[in-house]
Amino acid sequence: MSAIRRKFGEDYEVVNTKRDMTVSAPVKRKRQRFVEKNGRCNVQHGNLGGETSRYISDLFTTLVDLKWRWNLLIFILTYTVAWLVMASMWWIIAYIRGDIKPQGHDSSYTPCVANVYNFPSAFLFFIETEATIGYGYRYITEKCPEGIILFLFQSLLGSIVDAFLIGCMFIKMSQPKKRAETLMFSQDAVISQRDGKLCLMFRVGNLRNSHMVSAQIRCKLIKSRQTPEGEFLPLDQCELDVGFGTGADQLFLVSPLTICHEINLKSPFFDLSQRSLMNEEFEIVVILEGIVETTGMTCQARTSYTEDEVLWGHRFLPVMSLEEGFFRVDYSQFHNTFEVNTPRYSIKEHEEKISLTSPNPPPGSRGRRERMLSVDFADHGEATQEQAMGRLPSKLQHMSSYKEDLRTRVKTGGTQPGDKASSRGDQGSLPLAVQHLVSSSIPVGFGQGKVEEKLQLKALDGGPGIGDTLTHSVGEQEKWRLPPALSPIPAPNPTPVQIPLPVGGGWPEDNLPDKLRRMNADR
Repeated sequence: MSAIRRKFGEDYEVVNTKRDMTVSAPVKRKRQRFVEKNGRCNVQHGNLGGETSRYISDLFTTLVDLKWRWNLLIFILTYTVAWLVMASMWWIIAYIRGDIKPQGHDSSYTPCVANVYNFPSAFLFFIETEATIGYGYRYITEKCPEGIILFLFQSLLGSIVDAFLIGCMFIKMSQPKKRAETLMFSQDAVISQRDGKLCLMFRVGNLRNSHMVSAQIRCKLIKSRQTPEGEFLPLDQCELDVGFGTGADQLFLVSPLTICHEINLKSPFFDLSQRSLMNEEFEIVVILEGIVETTGMTCQARTSYTEDEVLWGHRFLPVMSLEEGFFRVDYSQFHNTFEVNTPRYSIKEHEEKISLTSPNPPPGSRGRRERMLSVDFADHGEATQEQAMGRLPSKLQHMSSYKEDLRTRVKTGGTQPGDKASSRGDQGSLPLAVQHLVSSSIPVGFGQGKVEEKLQLKALDGGPGIGDTLTHSVGEQEKWRLPPALSPIPAPNPTPVQIPLPVGGGWPEDNLPDKLRRMNADR
C-alpha cells in the first residue's frame, strides 16, 4: 500500500471492490439483470405452442445444448433400451425355433444361435456381438437366415447410435464455453478522465498463456425507453463505441487491458452526471469474442454492469510490473480501483457552460444577428438618404428638383409649351460662377421624334464644381433608369454654344417670366 501511495500520491485512496468485502455504499434493492455476471442470459422462452417441433427437427443441437445431467441420462437410456430391445429380438427368434428347450431335438439339430437357452444368454450374446468381444461360446450358425438378417440390422443400428451419442458427447466436452471461464472482467466499471476526455472504462484479462486469436470486444447498453410517438421499448439495445472507427476494439489480449468508451455528443451517456447516475436504470453488456488458439473454435465471453457497478471518479490500479527478463501480472489488484478528481457534471452541462461563458457567440446566432443588422442598416440608409436631400443647400435642392422634373416629363412622353422657357428660367437661377451652359438638343416634343442631349454645366475656373458634379451623377442615374428606347442618345463631340447676351447688356434672366424673376429675387 505504501508503494502505491508513493507512486500515485497521498490523495489517492485504494478502494477494494470485491463483493466479499463490506463497503460503505448505501444498500439498494437488487434488481433483475438481463445478463448475469457469468455471462448467462436471464431469458426464458414460454408458450411456444406448436413451435416445439422445431427442437426435434434439430435434435443434435438440442442434445448439445442440454445440461450435462440430461445428456448423461439420455446417453445411458439410449444404450440400455437398444441393448434390451435387440436382446429380446434374439430371444424371440430362439423361442420361435424351439432353441429354448433343446431336449426336444435330436443330436443332428442345429440351433440358430448356439448355447442360447434363455433371455440372459440372449442378452449376453448381443453384448458380445455389439462390443465385438467374441468369447467363442455363443455364435450364430448358417442354418438361421432370420438371425443373419437381424445381425446385419444390429450392426447398422449400433454404428448409428454410437456415432450420434459419442459425437454429441465429444462436441459438448470440446465446447469453448469453458475457455470463457479463463477470461476475466473487472467487477466494476469506472468513469474518469483520460487524455482530457470523460470516459467509461472497464478491464479484461486472459488467465491462460494461449492467446485469443482475432479478439474483438463489443458493448451494448440495455435500457428501456419511450419513443416520441409514445411507443414503449423495453430493454432497448444501443451500441457503445469502444473504438470501432480507430481499431481499438481489436485486442491483443496477452495482458490485462482497459477498454475505454469516450463520452461525447454521440454517446448515450452524454447527459449523465454523478447525481443522475444514482437515479438511472441501465445495464451495460460486454461481449468478448475470439478464436481459441489450441482448438480453432470461436469463443465468446460475456458479462454486464448495472448502474450500481459503475463508479464515478475512480480509476483502476496498475497490475503490470517489470521483473528480471519478463513482465509480471498481479491479478490480486485486478478489480481494485482508486479515487481521482473527476468533474461531477455531465458533458452536456459542460458544453452549455462553455457556450455561456465564451466571448464569441455561436455561429448560428451571429449569422442571425448580422442579417438583422444588415436589414436595419438598409432601412436606415434609405431614411438617411432622404434626410440628406433635405439638408442640401437650397440651390442644390433646386437643381435636384429640376432633374426630377426633367425625368418626369421624359417618362410622360410630352412637354408643355412653356417647358423650354421654364428650363431656361431654372438655368438662370444657377450660381453666377457657372457662366457657360453647354447644351445639346433637348427634346421639344417627344412625340415628334426629336431627342435632346444631356445638359452639362462647366465651371468658370475649369475645375469640377458642385453643379457639374451633381449634374453628372444625376444624369448618369437617369440614363440607367430610363428604358432602352428612351435612353438619351449622346451626340458625337458636342460643340459648346455661347449664349449671346442681349443688346442692352442685360442677363438672360431679364427675359424670364415674372414668376421666375420673383423666385430669383427671393433667393
